[in-house]
Amino acid sequence: MKPQDLIFFIVVLILLYKRKPDWFVAAGLACIILSIPLFSFWIFFTAQRLVYYAAAFFLISVVLFLIQARNK
Repeated sequence: MKPQDLIFFIVVLILLYKRKPDWFVAAGLACIILSIPLFSFWIFFTAQRLVYYAAAFFLISVVLFLIQARNK
């Protein structure tokens, strides 16, 4: 397990505690923005991981949006 994986899980747990889907979307966009320079510098492993993390953040935000819409 790499250090970026641990940071990802810590951030996910903190954001799950807050339960704000908008923050998950912002975190996903931040991961994509951070991965762009890594792809240009040919650091593919870390950039690919950041894209996976962004997809996970977006998926969690969709699930939270659906749960909030169902409860209203």
